Amino acid sequence: MISGPHRKELSEGFRLTTNNRMELLSVIVALETLKNPGSAVTIYSDSKYVVDSVEKKWVFNWEKKYFSGKKNADLWQRFLRIYPKHQVRFHWVKGHASNVENNRCDELAVAASYEAKPRIDSGYENEVAREKAAGRSAGD
Repeated sequence: MISGPHRKELSEGFRLTTNNRMELLSVIVALETLKNPGSAVTIYSDSKYVVDSVEKKWVFNWEKKYFSGKKNADLWQRFLRIYPKHQVRFHWVKGHASNVENNRCDELAVAASYEAKPRIDSGYENEVAREKAAGRSAGD
């Protein structure tokens, strides 16, 4: 997170999850970390999943349908609680390219994936268990 001369880096590892969940969770945590409601925020992300879901308004249609059949409903619901509290714009950047900040985020994510005691992504693990019980496979 960058604001003027200030920089704050956040990262965390999970034992079992998906890239899409972590891309979305990073946006959520960043917005939840902001101290002043109504902040003007630009999110730079290499995740088409996250950027398109918001910019193309898909997530708002999913919400109207109670996220029926959608992956990551727990995180999208959390996102929708924090999103209206700020003035958020999204900007897609190509991943693994020459964007210094995006490359730094990738470094933080890789380092966090090697944490000795990663957290449990209970939303994902519960989804996997439900899908196994129903005879389907989980994934994004």
